[in-house]
Amino acid sequence: MNGAPITIVEVGPRDGLQTIASPVPTATKIAFVNALSRTGLTDIEVTAFVSPDRVPQLADAAEVLAGIERVPGVRYSALVPSARGLARALAARVDAIAVFTAASETFNRRNVNASIAESLERFRQFVPGAPVPVRGYVSMVVQCPFEGPIAPQAVARVVEQLLALGCSELSLGDTIGRATVDETRRLLDRVMRVCPVDRIAMHFHDTFGRAVDNAVASSALGVTRFDGSVGGIGGCPFAPGAPGNVATQALCRAFHDRLKVDIPALDAASALLVGFDRIPA
Repeated sequence: MNGAPITIVEVGPRDGLQTIASPVPTATKIAFVNALSRTGLTDIEVTAFVSPDRVPQLADAAEVLAGIERVPGVRYSALVPSARGLARALAARVDAIAVFTAASETFNRRNVNASIAESLERFRQFVPGAPVPVRGYVSMVVQCPFEGPIAPQAVARVVEQLLALGCSELSLGDTIGRATVDETRRLLDRVMRVCPVDRIAMHFHDTFGRAVDNAVASSALGVTRFDGSVGGIGGCPFAPGAPGNVATQALCRAFHDRLKVDIPALDAASALLVGFDRIPA
């Protein structure tokens, strides 16, 4: 196994909260991010500047970013879908942004009401000139509930285009958690031909209990950045069969000798969300 330090990008405040059905008070979200900031994590995706009609849970994005206590050495980011979203995110003093597309045409249309090409054209309006680092999410990189298996070449084509637009990092999402270790290896073998491994992050869901094994296999190929969601909250509300992200705690245990994160502090942060109902997968 590659022994380089591991970084976990904590996506619970965005990817996790978007699948909680009952409204989470802004003060609770702020306390949640503040608790995560004190765990040793260095990269936290705080929220998203998206339509409140699509994701009502994140309608208070600006208020959350205004209220958090920013810890030196922690990067605070937000997902944005458009130039308008970028402007709002910059006004809220984000350190980085993320954009979101897919390797499945059907899922992308269901998720953002656009083809992959149309999504990339939208990004072309604001990503190249963004004054902060831009992360590109690519979902459905192995299996899609609507299209079935996704060819690694299809993923590589999207990755190439996002890199050309100026994305500094690509997060590859096994959105419904069906990837096997062999499929993960085949995917990375193809994507690494067009993208340096140090610009790749892996985003696994634990639907079938394979997320940690896939992360370890990715690490053996040189990947050092992984998305995690504290307590395993989240998933994708627009993808049947995507019940939850891999728990940050599970990744910390798997890579315990390669990162310094306080697992009991993660558990305490997760406890702040106990009692809120999740959207059924």
